[in-house]
Amino acid sequence: MRYLLDDLDKIKDKLRGRDLLLFLDYDGTLSPIAATPDKSVFSEGMRGSLKKLTGQPRCRIAVISGRGLENIKKKVGLKDIIYSGNHGLEIEGPQLRYKAAVSPLYKKAIGEIKDSLTAGLSKIKGAIIEDKGLSLSLHYRLVRKNDIPALKNILRRTVTDHPAKKRVMVRPGKMVFDIRPASGLDKGKVALWLLARESFRRRGRKVIPIYIGDDSTDEDAFAALKGKGITVCVGGERKSSAQYYLKDTGQVRFFLRRLDGILKEREV
Repeated sequence: MRYLLDDLDKIKDKLRGRDLLLFLDYDGTLSPIAATPDKSVFSEGMRGSLKKLTGQPRCRIAVISGRGLENIKKKVGLKDIIYSGNHGLEIEGPQLRYKAAVSPLYKKAIGEIKDSLTAGLSKIKGAIIEDKGLSLSLHYRLVRKNDIPALKNILRRTVTDHPAKKRVMVRPGKMVFDIRPASGLDKGKVALWLLARESFRRRGRKVIPIYIGDDSTDEDAFAALKGKGITVCVGGERKSSAQYYLKDTGQVRFFLRRLDGILKEREV
């Protein structure tokens, strides 16, 4: 994995003669990881950098997040971009609206799992259950280290003991477990679908994707886009399917500003 800021000239060459579809995760990519989801802050500097890119005629932006759709739309608050919430279960953008159909049995199961987790975790301080409609997130960043094994055990028992366990999938993230449909989309499938849609919309023009994310759930997209575009892991150099890395959200903002300059140069 190479350091992205060392290869800006190569990035510029890859963009030559192509349109851009820029995929961005939110938590840990556009905004630093917060102690709790509600305390996440999307800085005006980052919003300004992203807004400039929305004005580029040959650039489309898609924010792909595990957060609920309405939540991520409110956090970012920009028009003319694609929002994908719940890891792709909900998508909304210009001339685009999608919500995954889930069975009544799954809806019933996710409600019962939430109730069981709420009761089972009541004595574990710092555990937060986030209800996102189509999925749940169990956050444990504030849980004491000694209590984490108990939390994981309660989650495992709650899901595996449920009659509809085959309809539910648990995916780990950064100090979070996502509980969502077993047959649901992941960020890789969403990225490929949006890339195909954008290529069709551009009437045959070559579209190159750039995907920037920091979490294990972004690895699905890194793998899916291998050989098709540019993938960037945020958080420093580590084992990942991404081609490049950036150290933190500050470097993401720096890259977005440079990317805006590259696109402006190309238009001239």
